[in-house]
Amino acid sequence: MSSVKRSHRKFEQLVQRCDGFDAIPVAVVHPCDNVSLEGAVAAAARGLIAPVLVGPSARIRSTAKAAGLDIAGLPLVDTPHSHASAERAVALVREGRAEALMKGSLHTDELMAAVVDGGTGLRTARRLSHCFLLDVPSHDEPLIITDAAVNIAPSLRDKRDIVQNAIDLATVLEFDGVRVAILSAMETVNPEVPSTVEAAALCKMADRGQITGGVLDGPLALDNAISLAAARIKQIASPVAGRANVLVVPDLEAGNMLAKSLSYLADADAAGIVLGARVPVVLTSRADPLISRLASCAIAALLAQARREGRGRSVP
Repeated sequence: MSSVKRSHRKFEQLVQRCDGFDAIPVAVVHPCDNVSLEGAVAAAARGLIAPVLVGPSARIRSTAKAAGLDIAGLPLVDTPHSHASAERAVALVREGRAEALMKGSLHTDELMAAVVDGGTGLRTARRLSHCFLLDVPSHDEPLIITDAAVNIAPSLRDKRDIVQNAIDLATVLEFDGVRVAILSAMETVNPEVPSTVEAAALCKMADRGQITGGVLDGPLALDNAISLAAARIKQIASPVAGRANVLVVPDLEAGNMLAKSLSYLADADAAGIVLGARVPVVLTSRADPLISRLASCAIAALLAQARREGRGRSVP
């Protein structure tokens, strides 16, 4: 990790935007370690969420005591194990008792299995997808990277929803124009590189109104997506090239490596959210700093507020 002092300006501003909102009820799923429990308590103290702790009550109380966290005023729903915690948290949403989910110390796959269950889950017509919101100190604007945690090798149909979810998120976050770069290894369409063909198809889908709310361009390599100088050198003229604020990657591996490269080589902080379900799902990593956890909760709060106000076509 670089020794350069991190700047959290963009994330701090994001959290401040939630001032004055009613804290949203959030089912915190299996918060049985210090990190996940601390994040929920801190977000509650900041007024972002009203946590409902779902998990083995004895373990949660023991964790809180060991970490010096006061959870006396927080509702606690007792469950025997992590699988039951995920199922019960999803049920709380279906019962109208929670407006978002927040991952605790269980595995992401276990939580998402409960979310996507065909009978008792929270699926909608939209494909679920993950977005990282990154605060890169050296970059003027926040960046959305998608999908780096849910869809391993998305099809073109999947990518249509992945792009739309990201555009809807950028709209709620009030980006100054939503400029979507469909990333590949090059900026020309090459039939031997499937991601370039899919990028071209997604752009045409936007032309035909199948994707709305943002301006798309692709395929674009990363340099000419975010660097105006690189775009000029390669003579790429578009409203997106060099100015993209949404980066759509070919697959999960590329997205995960891109986001973590920015975190560990460019001192970025990353907030994580899953969209496309009935409610947003806050996904954080054990390695995330507290500001990233607060920013993830702030995103969920802004999405919930937009839904309450009836803004957007179908805010996930």
